[in-house]
Amino acid sequence: MKTARIAAAGKPLALDLDVTTGMFDRLKGWMGRRSIAERDALLIEPCNSVHTWFMHAPIDVVFMDRARRIVSVRDNVGPRRLCAHWRAAAVLELQAGRRLALGLTPGMQLEIEAGGA
Repeated sequence: MKTARIAAAGKPLALDLDVTTGMFDRLKGWMGRRSIAERDALLIEPCNSVHTWFMHAPIDVVFMDRARRIVSVRDNVGPRRLCAHWRAAAVLELQAGRRLALGLTPGMQLEIEAGGA
């Protein structure tokens, strides 16, 4: 995985963003993690569906199109669940409750820039 910076409406988000770099990273995601820190974020791309099998903590899921515009959100997705969106090209995973705290809503444009957070 590599790190990146993320912003919404030109404002940097207080997240430590990891970006998947290959098939293994996309398949593994956060499986097996006991907890997810408040600043943790994972960008999975390409991706239009995620599962939470083998996870222990709920997550917020933000679906984005190719232009990185939010097309849908799913809050507090618990373990052993599957969620998808047909228009999504990428998925942002966050600690449960963080999406609302960050003010991320459908229609919002996200900017992601490679490099450290």
